[in-house]
Amino acid sequence: MLPYGRQTIEDDDIDAVAAALRSDFLTTGPLVEKFEKQFAAASGASHAVACNSGTAALHLAAMGLRLGPGDTAIVPTLTFLSSANAIRMTGAEVFFADVDPDSGLMTEAGFEEAISLAGKYRREIKAAMPVHLNGRICDMRSLSNTAKKNNIALIEDACHAVGVPSAGANEYSDFACFSTHPVKTIATGEGGVVTTKDSAAAERMRKLRSHGMVHAAEELQQRDEGFDNGAKNPWYYEMQEIGWNYRMPDILCALGISQLKKLERFIRRREEIARLYDRLLAQLAPALKPVPRGNDPHGLHLYAVLIDFAKLGTTRAKFMNALRAENIGTQVHYLPVHRQPYYRNRYGDRTLPGADAYYSRCLSIPLYPSMTDEDAEYVAKTLGKLVKG
Repeated sequence: MLPYGRQTIEDDDIDAVAAALRSDFLTTGPLVEKFEKQFAAASGASHAVACNSGTAALHLAAMGLRLGPGDTAIVPTLTFLSSANAIRMTGAEVFFADVDPDSGLMTEAGFEEAISLAGKYRREIKAAMPVHLNGRICDMRSLSNTAKKNNIALIEDACHAVGVPSAGANEYSDFACFSTHPVKTIATGEGGVVTTKDSAAAERMRKLRSHGMVHAAEELQQRDEGFDNGAKNPWYYEMQEIGWNYRMPDILCALGISQLKKLERFIRRREEIARLYDRLLAQLAPALKPVPRGNDPHGLHLYAVLIDFAKLGTTRAKFMNALRAENIGTQVHYLPVHRQPYYRNRYGDRTLPGADAYYSRCLSIPLYPSMTDEDAEYVAKTLGKLVKG
């Protein structure tokens, strides 16, 4: 079976994890800071905060902006559940933006439309979360210009864009959030990272990922509890605001450090496969065509195609099952989040035609570094048989 995505774990990755298992620290040890520094360097970021999932990264960033009840954040509906859920987890509300029907990305026009519509509902927009779908970067310059005009903070959901410098350097955003789930560009099993230029926000997120605990003597509030004759009690800590257990263990950071060494190689191999697909699938247009990647650097997390299933006289489910019968795994990224029961019940039905058009046609086909050229050729050949009948 060729899945749509999978991790690439090599012997040196296993050796790195084994060494961490033999060390004194399985969690909250020195490898966490080492991984953060190396991730920041690879991303061009000032600060990186590691946590245990991409969802946790998005939630930490939302808390870094101090979102809460009474606030609203704009989120493109074509994304994974975590983008919207991270906003709701703060108590803030979500207002969904439409996306481009071919790229699936939130555009400047879609952003401005969402701001205008939210205003009619008397929603005060405090933040927005552009999503770099499939690894293609949104036009952050134009989104940033719109955000500044409307006093809106930006969190980049860059979970699909590990290794794209423009996504991690926070040139146009307050925070950028990444995932190191096994199907992403590098893997730590589960994991996430937030990058930011704001040193105070980075420090606060590090506290929030560990229950909100404060240990430093100069930060303690309850002097009578924390000190004995002017010296800090060695066991004492405080929780001054509620936090979560979002820590990434040293074992997983060891894997992340090892994987970061291969980041350029992994992206280069993904690009080679994508270019091979581009050439092999060109003959299947217009019934099947790749999602446009644009001219900017691309994370190449997913290779998504747009298929006119009605023109082929089939359904997406039948098409996917036919591919599975040939040992080819595929996936749909994603059902627009505004159509999920929770959000329908909370906000009512909305019509977002760009997202609906993208969703009705999209399909992610296998793309990962350990694929061979022959694997890609087999996928393309099988797609050709199904498209041409």
